[in-house]
Amino acid sequence: MSTLPPKGFLLLEDGTLFLGRLVGPTAPTVAEVVFTTNMTGYQEVFTDPSYRGQTVVLTAPQIGNYGVNTEDPESAKPQVAGVVVRELSPTYSNWRATGGLREWLEEHQVPVLTEVDTRRLTKHLRAAGVMRGVIGLGETPSREALAVLEGCPSMEGLDLATVVSTREAYSWGKPDATYHVVAYDYGIKRNILRLFEAHDCRVTVVPSDTPADRVLAMNPDGVFLSNGPGDPDAVTYAPATIREIAATQTPMFGICLGHQLIGLSFGARTEKMPFGHRGGNQPVKDLATGKVLITSQNHGFAVVGSIEGVEGAPDLAITHINLNDGTVEGLRHRTLPIFAVQYHPEAAPGPHDAIPLFDRFLEALRHRRQ
Repeated sequence: MSTLPPKGFLLLEDGTLFLGRLVGPTAPTVAEVVFTTNMTGYQEVFTDPSYRGQTVVLTAPQIGNYGVNTEDPESAKPQVAGVVVRELSPTYSNWRATGGLREWLEEHQVPVLTEVDTRRLTKHLRAAGVMRGVIGLGETPSREALAVLEGCPSMEGLDLATVVSTREAYSWGKPDATYHVVAYDYGIKRNILRLFEAHDCRVTVVPSDTPADRVLAMNPDGVFLSNGPGDPDAVTYAPATIREIAATQTPMFGICLGHQLIGLSFGARTEKMPFGHRGGNQPVKDLATGKVLITSQNHGFAVVGSIEGVEGAPDLAITHINLNDGTVEGLRHRTLPIFAVQYHPEAAPGPHDAIPLFDRFLEALRHRRQ
């Protein structure tokens, strides 16, 4: 009797078919198919809420060789809809490991398509753009799989931030910390909270649609706008709230989706990228210093602009650009204590070049108290 997993497939909406073997649930699973170039940190990737509603292709050839643990997750459970890999390691070895990746994903009902030519798949997504796809059992898509793929909504126009946001406010960090930050949860990663705690901040995490007056009543030293999934244009309730808080001169810091929402709040536009930036090796130039940072990123939308400026948002200045494609990677308000970056300075996993941005935010908090 064969011990190999059953045969399975990934069918993209353009009709391209990739064959492999299916581990986990066998019912058709549909989502936007994206790729990440991270060499390590698969547990952090799979639990990042920004990947909600997506099937993730890993470009690293072998996944799972160091298992999983209870310390590294960025949220309480895997957020990805599915996983596609070249090789799913049958064994693991690491002193921190508490279990195997295969068993962990099976426990959470996340399908894994293994033995796939992920090099070919990644090159196809780079050339044709990310698109919807269905993972299923067998070598030929069933009528059910085709129907599920046909009914999958586009990521454009999809508000997933509301879906992944906390339903109730909660606190993180020491109650007697020097600074109090209120964080809007659009899909916040735990390492952001860990870094705020390490920077002597207690954080009150609030639902994504919390009114501005309720946040200001908490008398925060600053407000943080988190990362998150989906189309920023679909988070229609956020810009007015952000402008109301900004009018009080409260320092504000945004990451990823938070960066895009700050752009939208002051007149910018966002657009869907052909295949986005996902991985831990994106080069970003700081325009003020000329320094190049190697950054961790996970986004499929971007603020429209160039090194010359942000279209439709004269109050915003560009602070960082991506050296691969010239897209906007950082913004600051010209008169208000507000700045944001498209990349992930909390970088779980690394690199850690951009962690000093948390110190910059603290400087704004200290200045406000003076």
